[in-house]
Amino acid sequence: MSRLILIAAMICMPVGQARAEDPFLAKRTRMIALIEQDVRDTSEYLKRSQLDNRVLEAMARVPRHEFVPTERIDQAYRNRPLPIGHGQTISQPYIVAIMTDLLELKPQHKVLEIGTGSGYQAAILAALEARVWSIEIIEPLGLQAQTRLQRLGYDAVEVRIGDGYYGWSEHAPFDAIIVTAAANHIPPPLVKQLAVGGKMIIPVGSRFSTQELILITRVSEDEVRTRQVLPVRFVPLTGGH
Repeated sequence: MSRLILIAAMICMPVGQARAEDPFLAKRTRMIALIEQDVRDTSEYLKRSQLDNRVLEAMARVPRHEFVPTERIDQAYRNRPLPIGHGQTISQPYIVAIMTDLLELKPQHKVLEIGTGSGYQAAILAALEARVWSIEIIEPLGLQAQTRLQRLGYDAVEVRIGDGYYGWSEHAPFDAIIVTAAANHIPPPLVKQLAVGGKMIIPVGSRFSTQELILITRVSEDEVRTRQVLPVRFVPLTGGH
């Protein structure tokens, strides 16, 4: 059985949001195929030619159409970013998938997300059985995402309004940290809150220059290892820093 057929079969199981009568089933299956093709096309950068099945299954189950503006629902499963208001976007599904995959999450891992946005990335993390703390600096977006996640049953996600640059020290250390906006440098407070053995994925660069997706692994209390993954384009991280 091919990976795509297996994923499609998983979507049809009566679990969580997925149902066999789901009108978006075909579009979501097509989205997964496009993600897999992009992964193969960028395998030299990613150092892998396929993603963890668990990540693809999560992408296949989470209803992306619930996380985009009503007028964009017909575009929800295109493999592209979409505007969600306030100058922000919901990331391209391929980018969501590879950033999630690079974190190598296990059930009950503690994850800090910087930039809740619509809540879609947090929902993917929760679908992988992670416990998620997510920070959004734009209050209307954060409140909308919190309401949406609660309505859809993603109870493992806690949202806070604030400046994510400084992390969420009360719940540190985190097994993984994911930053969904571009910083002009790697924030030291986030590195400090990363557990030994933990991974952080973050786009680094300015709005007007090349941004690189950086994978950071905390090897020990005193050492981190970084790897440039691939060029990306994100909205900038905002705040007074």
